[in-house]
Amino acid sequence: MADEGFSTEERAAMKERAKELKAAKNKEDSEKEVLKKFAEMTPADRVIGESLHKLVMSTAPDLLPKNWYGQPAYYLDGKVIVFFQSAGKFKTRYSSLGFSEDAKLDDGVIWPTSFALLEWTPAVEKQVAALVKKAVG
Repeated sequence: MADEGFSTEERAAMKERAKELKAAKNKEDSEKEVLKKFAEMTPADRVIGESLHKLVMSTAPDLLPKNWYGQPAYYLDGKVIVFFQSAGKFKTRYSSLGFSEDAKLDDGVIWPTSFALLEWTPAVEKQVAALVKKAVG
């Protein structure tokens, strides 16, 4: 019989989120926490995450980096726009780049909001930069 409750990783993410909501931080402090989170990741996840962070901060400097459920995210006007989930977080085979409903990616009646990331390449960087620019409008 399968366990129908939350996994250990899901419970840990919820606890991390509760701590994040209690911590009022300025941009510098919240960015330090995001960078700290990257440092805790596996080498492969860290390379992708830190590359994404550099791209987001240079492409959309108005976004505020903060952790969200224990993973790096980027906020605009208090709303998550872009987020990263390392493969190690929930023991998946790839990292994920996601966009919230507040991201301005609408394209007709169907569009992607999440992408699997296996590695960071110049082509990936170009595609992600275009998505981030569009997401913030």
